[in-house]
Amino acid sequence: MPWKTMLTIALFAGLVLLPQVIPALQNYKSLDLHNVPQVWDFPLPTGIKRVEKMTEEVRAKRLQIIAPKNLVDPGHELDHFYAALLKGHGARVVHYGDSPTTADLITADARAMLQKQFGDAGSGFVLIAKPWAWYGHRGVDMDSSKWKIDVAGDTKIKDGLHGLGAASFQGSVGAEAHWRIKDAGHRSVEISYLAEPDGGSFEFEADGEKIGEADTAAEQEAPGFASFEFPAGSKNFTLRVTRGSVRLYGADFRKAGPGVEYSSVGINGANITLLSHAMNGPHWAQQLQHYKPDLVVIAFGTNESGFPEFVDGTWGKELAAVVHRVQAAVPGASVLLMSPMDRGEKKTSGEIETIATLPREVRIETGVAKETGVAFFNTFQAMGGEGTMARWYASEPRLVGADYIHPMPGGAKIVGELLYSALRDGYNEYKLRQLEGRTDAPAEAPNSLEVAAPPQPGPAPEATKETRKEHRAKSRKSRAKDRTAKEPEPR
Repeated sequence: MPWKTMLTIALFAGLVLLPQVIPALQNYKSLDLHNVPQVWDFPLPTGIKRVEKMTEEVRAKRLQIIAPKNLVDPGHELDHFYAALLKGHGARVVHYGDSPTTADLITADARAMLQKQFGDAGSGFVLIAKPWAWYGHRGVDMDSSKWKIDVAGDTKIKDGLHGLGAASFQGSVGAEAHWRIKDAGHRSVEISYLAEPDGGSFEFEADGEKIGEADTAAEQEAPGFASFEFPAGSKNFTLRVTRGSVRLYGADFRKAGPGVEYSSVGINGANITLLSHAMNGPHWAQQLQHYKPDLVVIAFGTNESGFPEFVDGTWGKELAAVVHRVQAAVPGASVLLMSPMDRGEKKTSGEIETIATLPREVRIETGVAKETGVAFFNTFQAMGGEGTMARWYASEPRLVGADYIHPMPGGAKIVGELLYSALRDGYNEYKLRQLEGRTDAPAEAPNSLEVAAPPQPGPAPEATKETRKEHRAKSRKSRAKDRTAKEPEPR
């Protein structure tokens, strides 16, 4: 062997092994010797016959190696979502949360990474106007005037009719909403509203040109939707009330091709009872059924953690009630509970510690996920567990604000990446199960990660429900009937 080659190999081996024996270089380890046995045990199939002969024990080892960390899904609840991603026709996510979601923190980063891998189907759902100054949606600038804004759970209107986004906007002639979308690839928008007796009309413009008009009048109250297609390259959009009074909910901006559409629905200061009681059950169900989400994420708990009695006595029951509502409305969708992030508080000693109720809250949520048969992402554990906010506050730059609750953009990006990584790993594990014939879901199509050729403009087609196991679908329908009969009246 040439001496230069030998020196190169020796140098490489030294660089790899040196951090193993020098403590100061521990952070530069490129090889963990404890993982070497797993590499040797990992089976490498030599052909189709070899794969078919693999034992259940060996298969389990393979799945364990790539299983997503901090994502608990023993019943494969997320398979419907993974199947939609695999088919490449389009996948829709509706993500409910509190204040970080209101500003599109966490969700914006998860959206960007999913769309980069599986295609970009559009910005998704945004509200008509800003209920809070910090409300936002990355890539969309908003402005509006002359709207009366009502947020579910914080309004004199008690009918609970607040659309998908838990907020409604009433306006008469002169009321306007403006959106500027930075990505000029969008081709259509759908405006959601309440159809009602004596309802008024509104018009929609794209780059100053009138695209169409919609009449919200109807014999009785019901959800209404008006779609408008606009020229390619359009960026500036205006909605204007032209007659009477209207009650609107939001705008869903879409692109023509397939991909992921990730709608962030944040309600500032909200707790889980907003979805369990403040939202009218049948109305919210109709909204979910219309938007046809493949995945519904429920991410609450931060505001609740400040009330120990609520956490210990009510949190689990209300969370389960919300899961039941979603399952009854869209039994074919995947449901993911997402635990709250760490929450710090400063002690008299000056130390920042995790609030005492938070670990209990996470344990309760874990139990609810198991009881209701949905997936669970342990955000608290994924970001580092107890003491994380203390470390984030001491970091440079800081990753959390001075309240030790709300993440800075850098901290939110970390959580968004953790969520995406868990879903990506779960998706890869799902594909491996398809390859090995461990489920009855459709086999992977060739070039499944490539974006398919764009179809005609319009909403992404619904992923078929045959990807769910038959006995789970029947069980879901049975539970849905029972829950519908027992569902409490909205407050």
